[in-house]
Amino acid sequence: MRSPCKTHQLKRFTCALVFFTFSGMTAFAQHVYVRALEHHFIIGSKIYQYIGANYWYGGLLSVVKGESGKRRIQTELDFLKNNGVTNLRVMVGAEGLSTYPFRVPESNQPEQGVYDDKLMIGLDYLLQEMGKRKMKAVLFLTNTWEWSGGFGQYLQWNGYGPQPLPKTPEYSWDKSKAYITQFFNCDNCKAALDRYIKHIITRKNTFSGFKYADDPAIMAWELCNEPRPMGTANTPLYVQWISHTAALIKSIDKNHLVTTGSEGDIATDNNMDVYQAVHADKNIDYLTIHIWPKNWQWFKDTSIIAGMPTIISNTKNYIDKHVAVARKLNKPLVIEEFGLPRDKHSFDIKSSTNSRDGYYTYLLMQWLQSKNNHDVINGLNFWAFGGIARPIPGQLFWKPGDDYMGDPPQEEQGLNAVFDSDVSTWKIIRGAAGIKSKPVVARHGNKKAFR
Repeated sequence: MRSPCKTHQLKRFTCALVFFTFSGMTAFAQHVYVRALEHHFIIGSKIYQYIGANYWYGGLLSVVKGESGKRRIQTELDFLKNNGVTNLRVMVGAEGLSTYPFRVPESNQPEQGVYDDKLMIGLDYLLQEMGKRKMKAVLFLTNTWEWSGGFGQYLQWNGYGPQPLPKTPEYSWDKSKAYITQFFNCDNCKAALDRYIKHIITRKNTFSGFKYADDPAIMAWELCNEPRPMGTANTPLYVQWISHTAALIKSIDKNHLVTTGSEGDIATDNNMDVYQAVHADKNIDYLTIHIWPKNWQWFKDTSIIAGMPTIISNTKNYIDKHVAVARKLNKPLVIEEFGLPRDKHSFDIKSSTNSRDGYYTYLLMQWLQSKNNHDVINGLNFWAFGGIARPIPGQLFWKPGDDYMGDPPQEEQGLNAVFDSDVSTWKIIRGAAGIKSKPVVARHGNKKAFR
């Protein structure tokens, strides 16, 4: 039975929805774009709550693999849709060119202010195919981390010297933080990113004919993948940058949502006041969090099973405190990244996924409970979809020419990716999505895809 408080909330939301639906919006806008109304997403007059995946490399597939890449996109989108996944979080593109092996080599901004729109055709194609299937995309515009260029690339372009890069002798976490935090003090860097954002949002899709600002396949623009001030000194400038960039996007695009891409308060040295401040901004439509038990050292080495009680307890606490902020702000919340390695930390696609399956079950139940209670968690996107790709036996890291498969180039291939062959994981996802039909097998070339 619902509490009186929740019943009152639901009645208030219903009244607001009726007003919103008949408040002069065009019929087209009512039915195709995702809106945020109080603490829910809606499309037209229906609440939109989703299970999603991270498919960051989706816009690269048809560019690097041509027709076979297009066929892969079609096969994988059909697979995802048939298994209850209707929302994809995707990288717009990488910035800069580099010989550093642990980063995406294809760049749609090879030099500052120089745009290679041939690469954008890949994102055009993905969005067209998603639109055909009534799937929605969340597009992140840049990155805190070096694996796609991001903030560090803008700093290098503007004379801040070489970036300390992981897996090199010059690297340390403290050096990396000290380097990246300079972005928020670099006016030229921020201005260059503004110009890039304008270029992207005003682009016209070569396949669908939609301007990106009008494309119904897009749900939201995300300022950055995991933005962090990287310390307290530049926190005010970080908050200012979030506000400025969100306002810039809204000034160009009135149709789509805007969010931060934040991991949560871990990104601001556990300062929940900063997390709340950036998501309270009038141009930020919803809150995001990411949850990374391995990176945050919630278990040791390969002891995932032994660490599961701590993983679940810490996950609950992390979700609960961010849910409280979302309720206070009366905005939706999305758990847009979470992942766990295969059992015993194996990268072998044939190894079991018992711990991961248990973790996915827990998080999907958090989403379902919120959905049933009309609470603030409206969506979640697991990290990441590996699709029909496969790790290369005996090769730990990605190399140019290899298939993209969910784990970015700086991470071991097979670390967190969920492949089409992970039947037990898909059974859990299908169950949470309410899909009861039996799976069938789809074929892409000579590869089989569980569907």
